[in-house]
Amino acid sequence: MTALAQSLPSLQHVLTLTDDVGIIQHARENVPNRSTGYCTDDVARALIVALMRLRCVEDDVEAWRLVSIYLAYLCDAQTSDGRFRNFMSYERAWLDDLGSHDSVGRAIWSLGYGVRFAPDAAWRRVCAGMLERTLASIDWLTPLRAQAYAILGLAHAVEHDGGSASLAALRALAKSLASAYEHERGEGWEWFEAVMTYDNARLPEALLRAGAALDDPGLIAIGQTSLAFLEHVVFEAGIFVPIGNAGWFPRGGPRARYAQQPLEASAMIDAELAAFAAFGDPAHRDAAHAAAAWYLGKNLGGVVMAHGGGCYDGLEADGPNRNMGAESTLAYLAAAYALE
Repeated sequence: MTALAQSLPSLQHVLTLTDDVGIIQHARENVPNRSTGYCTDDVARALIVALMRLRCVEDDVEAWRLVSIYLAYLCDAQTSDGRFRNFMSYERAWLDDLGSHDSVGRAIWSLGYGVRFAPDAAWRRVCAGMLERTLASIDWLTPLRAQAYAILGLAHAVEHDGGSASLAALRALAKSLASAYEHERGEGWEWFEAVMTYDNARLPEALLRAGAALDDPGLIAIGQTSLAFLEHVVFEAGIFVPIGNAGWFPRGGPRARYAQQPLEASAMIDAELAAFAAFGDPAHRDAAHAAAAWYLGKNLGGVVMAHGGGCYDGLEADGPNRNMGAESTLAYLAAAYALE
């Protein structure tokens, strides 16, 4: 067990950021910044984290309360065609008619996770109903990360009941993601796009989990190869060095080393755990622990990123961004709970 999971982090900062509507997006250091309001992106992440917490601590009263809050937000966010709005002001007014592709993909991910793991039968039914309504618009999810997020949720639904209505959608999205990989890969570049950007490990993870749910060795093989390529890029002498937001990593060009985001470590942990489940190779478990160590100071800056159940928003060349918003905090908690 990694040090990240030995002392299971609390939901304290999540509780600080959450009110009776949802989880506030951003913070000034550890103080919620109410003017930034709420978003489906973060509420979906928060729903998964609250359910993960209940898998670790079944009688966590606060986690039970949080699940209801986040599910209520998603119910209100869903549009008549099954997609989702994203941004809501602190005054409870929707700011868009339709959210981003990523936000819709993450909502689908959280619903599939709820279908499989929610401990309350009513929650599972609510998640299943919302998930079924999304299927009519699933072809709208063309960006690769949005497809990957949806694949993760659909794979959970299919694992829950193999005859799920999600099966055809899972096959279609996995085929699309695999096709992107086959189109873009080449000598020295085993990847899905011409630029590595954000949340990179979710792409191989999605194919590993889809391959397991669909019993498709071809998808698993692509997930394995692309994950191995990503490992070669982001691990340096055992230290996790994710692609930074300050320039990304274009094929044939330099890779950005700073503006490192906490969600990258969480995604890497999940991908490595998916690979460990698929192949049983302890090297994947070790890689997950190495990515987890990023939060605890084994990073380029030697900075402990996690504090009091929250996480700094990023690592720059001159030190951390000390704001502790929802995305960063939820990434850290998801990482710890996944390892637990």
